[in-house]
Amino acid sequence: MAIKKQFVKTKPVCKVTFSVTAKEASQASVVGDFNNWNVEEGALIKLKNGTFKGVFDLNKDAAYEFKYVIDGAFVNEPEADSFKWNEFAGNENGVLVV
Repeated sequence: MAIKKQFVKTKPVCKVTFSVTAKEASQASVVGDFNNWNVEEGALIKLKNGTFKGVFDLNKDAAYEFKYVIDGAFVNEPEADSFKWNEFAGNENGVLVV
């Protein structure tokens, strides 16, 4: 799993690439504050090597809680900027700061 941030100088956004290795999985998404936790909006594309990948434009100067959904299971990104307890979910979410 990995996160890559690419800041755009001409716009107030950051292009964030989410990558998840899940060779046995059939579906993966990234869900969070930036897409209203919507699995369809956060769908990642499966590459030939078994990695799921997607690029999203996120507003700069913000922090977003997020998780991956891999074949219906919620998974945290170990390389998240930090983690925050979520009472609603009853566990931690990853936090992405851009």
